[in-house]
Amino acid sequence: QVQLAESGGGSVQSGGSLKLSCAVSRDSYSGFSMAWFRQVPGKERQGVAVLDWVSRTRYADSVKGRFTISQDSTKNTLYLQMNSLKPEDTAIYYCAASRIAGWLRLDDGNYHYWGQGTQVTVSS
Repeated sequence: QVQLAESGGGSVQSGGSLKLSCAVSRDSYSGFSMAWFRQVPGKERQGVAVLDWVSRTRYADSVKGRFTISQDSTKNTLYLQMNSLKPEDTAIYYCAASRIAGWLRLDDGNYHYWGQGTQVTVSS
């Protein structure tokens, strides 16, 4: 079993930055793909970024060049650095993990573990 806990959300003005963290309870999640999703109430959940076990990444077009996904395996923590934030980035952000090695898709199928989410609000 893997438990995920996000933190770091908050309110910022347009153009600002936030860094989200996701603490992973499992000592070793080698082979897992880790991802960030976001969801606005009433809309479908959207994949933001994914990082696989050999550090390949994929980003949604809407965040390329502004967001960076990374991890610190010594701290069992996944990060999402968000720069140049826009009001349309406002959403609840979720951390997710897939047991499928090399999984790099940004649709939410085949992600087996989810965090509880953290709110990000960007004001204009």
